[in-house]
Amino acid sequence: MSSIKILDKTFGKEVGETELGLDKETYSVSAVHQVVKATLAGRRQGNHSTKTRGLVSGGGAKPFKQKGTGRARQGSTRSPLMPGGGTAFGPQPRSYVQKVNKKMMLSAISTVLLDKYNNGKLILVDEFDKFSKTKDLNTLLESKNLNNSYLLADEGSTNLLRFARNLPRVQASEVKGFSVYNSLKYENLVMSVAAFQKLKERLG
Repeated sequence: MSSIKILDKTFGKEVGETELGLDKETYSVSAVHQVVKATLAGRRQGNHSTKTRGLVSGGGAKPFKQKGTGRARQGSTRSPLMPGGGTAFGPQPRSYVQKVNKKMMLSAISTVLLDKYNNGKLILVDEFDKFSKTKDLNTLLESKNLNNSYLLADEGSTNLLRFARNLPRVQASEVKGFSVYNSLKYENLVMSVAAFQKLKERLG
């Protein structure tokens, strides 16, 4: 079984290790692709709207006589063929949300964790330090060359989430809000042992 080192809160000293415990048979790049695509699609507002001929004002009278003008006959200025008329088959408000089933989501999470581990980008810490300001967190991450990281903490780590929010290349979230997209967007995946164990429990 593969094992992974656990570092202290300064990311410097090894304080133990734990089993990776991930099923390599669930490795699926296509699942990751599908989840990322669904994540980005779900962020679209979908509030685009155009007026059909039934929504355009005016058009009660025939714009010009039927014959003798040399032009094509028209019955309404609201026609899509007329300047200022309605739009035929234009975009309407809609939801872009794509459904991702549970099995695919778990496969994507497992794949991301395995990929980060294989590339030496998965880092476990015993616990995150109790930072008093953003500068302390930034200094620590820069000293370990981890200033491009996705931080994953256990529930209740409000300070970490607040301080990481002000760093341009750092994203932090609680384990219940783990994002496959963010774990790929950032180079390193740094998480507490408690968060890692909860993520493994979710994977079953």
